[in-house]
Amino acid sequence: FQIMAGQMSIGELGGLPLLNVRDINLRGWKLSLKRAMDVVGSAVLLIALSPMLLFVALLIKLDSAGGVFFAQRRMGMVGKVFYMIKFRTMRQDAEKLGTWTTKDDPRKTKLGGFLRRKNIDELPQLINVLLGDMSLVGPRPEQPAYVEQFRQLIPRYMERHREKAGLTGWAQVNGMRGDTSIEERTKYDLWYVENWSVWLDIQIILRTVLRMITGRDENAY
Repeated sequence: FQIMAGQMSIGELGGLPLLNVRDINLRGWKLSLKRAMDVVGSAVLLIALSPMLLFVALLIKLDSAGGVFFAQRRMGMVGKVFYMIKFRTMRQDAEKLGTWTTKDDPRKTKLGGFLRRKNIDELPQLINVLLGDMSLVGPRPEQPAYVEQFRQLIPRYMERHREKAGLTGWAQVNGMRGDTSIEERTKYDLWYVENWSVWLDIQIILRTVLRMITGRDENAY
């Protein structure tokens, strides 16, 4: 009972009080609907944004030495590990100096700081969505080493892996990103898993786009 994210109801059975906790809401035909939204959405966005993505790739190449993309092992649905793709925003040797990003991270390139603030570095993950490793909306994936730490410290942490990892999520549009509380972030992730709906996904996508346009995301670094 340390983290109760979903809606609860109190019942009774033979004079014994029962506390009912909502289970995962994304089952059956809803899985097919969400996957269809992911395929159509990611394909359309990749085509529509392709000129901008090519321009950003060119800027990264001119800005610093190294590749355009950065791929890192992350843990997704049911503990499956995949390589998440991002635009490179840090120096080539960044992972040798640490793997957790902080606000004034000295490893970021000049262009990288801007791409992170505007969330542009995340756009290549549309490829992960199209391939089926991720969804447009869902709990953000963590590195396997961090997952192993968090699962031992935070109750119900692994239940966030009952859905695909997302390009954006309920926790992120509520400011839970960057170097913020993992426990609080988990509460938002579990609430999303237990209360999923098409309308909720649409709301999260619209709020994400609004944050990208306005730049109102103090934890985007």
